[in-house]
This record gives sequence, C-alpha cells and structure tokens, in this order.
Amino acid sequence: MDKYKGIIFDFNGTLFFDSEMHLEAWREFSAKLRGTPFSDEEMRHHMFGRTNHDIIKYAIGKEPSPELVEKLGFEKEELYRNRCRAMGDACKLAPYAVEFLNYLKINNIPRTIATMSDKDNVDFYIEHFKLANWFDTDKIVYSDGKIKGKPAPDIYQIAAEKLGLAPLDCVVVEDAVSGIEAAKAAGIGKIVAIASMEPVDLYKNIRAVDLIIKDFSNFEEILSPKKRICTV
Repeated sequence: MDKYKGIIFDFNGTLFFDSEMHLEAWREFSAKLRGTPFSDEEMRHHMFGRTNHDIIKYAIGKEPSPELVEKLGFEKEELYRNRCRAMGDACKLAPYAVEFLNYLKINNIPRTIATMSDKDNVDFYIEHFKLANWFDTDKIVYSDGKIKGKPAPDIYQIAAEKLGLAPLDCVVVEDAVSGIEAAKAAGIGKIVAIASMEPVDLYKNIRAVDLIIKDFSNFEEILSPKKRICTV
C-alpha cells in the first residue's frame, strides 16, 4: 500500500481546536444542571466524543426525555457557538488544516467528517469555515439522535461507507480517547491522535494509536502506511 485511500476527521479538537471552549461551556452548564461543574476527569471520560444525550444523562443522574435533551442541548450549544462568534477572526481551523485539506482535494483523496456534534453546530461549522470548499457536506456524519455515541464504532463505519471504502483503507484523526476507541472498534486502518489539548504522553499509552501529531503540517506522514508511535 502506497498510502491510505481515504481519511475521516473528527471535528471538535481535531480540525477545530475548540476543546477549551467546550470545556468552559460544559463547566458553566453542568454547574447549572447539578450545582457543581464537571471536573477535568469527568470531562475526559463523560464529555469528549459523547452525545448531548449521554452527557446530560450523566449530569442529571437519570435517563432524560428526548424533549429535555433537545432543550438543554440547544441551550448549551448556543452558549458554545456564542463563544466561537466572540472570537472573531481567531475562530479558525487548526494549524495547517487548510493546507492539508487543499492537498487532499488536489490529490482527489476521499475525505469526510465524523463528529458527535449536532446538526445546528455542523451547520454553523459548514458556514463559518466554508467546509464545502473541501467536503461533500452530504457525506458529513453527525449526531442525529440515532447514531450511538463514541466509543461505539457506528459513526466511523458509516463515514467509511459514505466514502465507499472499507474501514481498513481509511485513516481516522481523533483527539478524544472515546473516539480512538470507536475508530479501533470500527476496524479503521490507521488511527492518528492529534494532541490539541491533551498531553502527548496520554496517547503514547493507548495501543490503538499509530501516530501522534500536534498539527497537520506533515501530510505524507499522516497518510503513510507506516504504523508506528511517533510524534510529528
């Protein structure tokens, strides 16, 4: 294999380094829901890569109704989107993401996004970041209330199918531990961890990770069939 046939990106904390904004929004919102904000450890295990349903269920300690999930989810995500808007020109894609996406487009390498964000956020990203420049937006996979949240493999299996590829022929780029577990369970060929907020050492201890990056500057290494833990 010269290189992998396609690539699937998680979005939050991956193509867009927004983890801190999500943390701040969930800290504020979780304090409202239960009286105390989520701890960093709770964020890592119960927020990153999870659906709003899963997060809200954990926060309130019981199964929420669909109506409650929709209401609370919208309130939290609007809080998050307002934080993004307040950043102005600083609200941009990750370092070298534009260059990498242009490279993928020029070389006709199939690509899509698989995110546990809901449709309102995805629509915001498509418009704000002009994602249609690089992606067929109809192939973006997002949390629609039916797809199981990460670490279930469903979202990456669906994304590979939308690209017309076997999971084994795809690279996945992820920042969340639950997302890495989802990619592994989906049978993804190469899993790239991007250390956008978490320390590099966290990913070195995860056997499923084949490459650790800090940005998208090394195009060839990301798509290379070499599977070895290194940091670029």
